[in-house]
Amino acid sequence: MILGDLSIQGNIKAVRSLSEPLQLGMDNGARRALIPIENKRHFLEVSADIMERVDPIFYSDPLTAAMKALGVNL
Repeated sequence: MILGDLSIQGNIKAVRSLSEPLQLGMDNGARRALIPIENKRHFLEVSADIMERVDPIFYSDPLTAAMKALGVNL
């Protein structure tokens, strides 16, 4: 699953809350989540159950997110 919004200028915007989308993703079988780097500090607020079952992958730009989603190392 990929979280975050893309602005018209091409910048990644952080999500407001990580807990709800990660819980929903986990409930639907997500094992990895691509999360905007701006949300890294909010990851500590996520429950231990979600942290244990969903691996976070942080990204800073759309190209990095796409490459990480495809499993390509930059």
